[in-house]
Amino acid sequence: MAQRLERAQAPAPLYPGAGLTIHIYNFIASLYYIYSALEEESDRNKDNPVYAPVYFPNELNRKTALEEDLEYFYGSTWRKEIQCHEATQKYVDRLHHVGQFEPELLVAHAYTRYLGDLSGGQILKKIAQKSLQLPSTGEGLSFFNFPGVTNISKFKQLYRARMNSLPMDSTTEERILEEAKKSFLLNIEVFEELQRLASQGRLLENNHRVQPKLELHAGGTNKTHSPKESDRTRMTHKDMLPSTPLLRWLLALFFLATTVAVGLYAM
Repeated sequence: MAQRLERAQAPAPLYPGAGLTIHIYNFIASLYYIYSALEEESDRNKDNPVYAPVYFPNELNRKTALEEDLEYFYGSTWRKEIQCHEATQKYVDRLHHVGQFEPELLVAHAYTRYLGDLSGGQILKKIAQKSLQLPSTGEGLSFFNFPGVTNISKFKQLYRARMNSLPMDSTTEERILEEAKKSFLLNIEVFEELQRLASQGRLLENNHRVQPKLELHAGGTNKTHSPKESDRTRMTHKDMLPSTPLLRWLLALFFLATTVAVGLYAM
């Protein structure tokens, strides 16, 4: 089953072309809505025989990690600052529909997101930290950390073995494969919408342009900076985005292509 899912999600156009930019913190906000829905439905279906074998909340859940990143980027008012844009809402609606009415298809969404994030995210973590000038102590990168997974390669082997043992008939298997394709396309639509909105200058919250907060923390308390250091570290993320089109493109590409695709092929 795992091998068929990988083939079903064979490389497709992931992005309209080079030279694009994306506001990474807005993509993280979209991921928060997506994972909130996915994990709500996963909890709902944790005893479903077709989903239970691949239910690994302690190892894979991302919602709490995304909340930490959002608080770092936006500050304590992040819940009032972020938006669920149209493509993200479409993805969220699909997850809730599947979880409530076709729970066996939830397997496709969990596999697409979690396996991609687990593999590709480790590559992207280093790129994001360097390109966005994030602190070496790891703030803003919680999404990429999987403390419950001590050996990624062995965990992926376990996950795939569980996938291959799921109790399903051929009709259900084909439906899951089709849902995997939908999941892949939904991810692409989210990425493309954020690219489009960013290029149009429409990534606004509460009728004003977002100026996410960037304050370094240590041990849960704010550091005290000199005025010069404070000015340097409290940059907006527009200022922090890589300055060259190549770096911006690479970062944008990795954020979707790596997290969604690489994990499906890397072993």
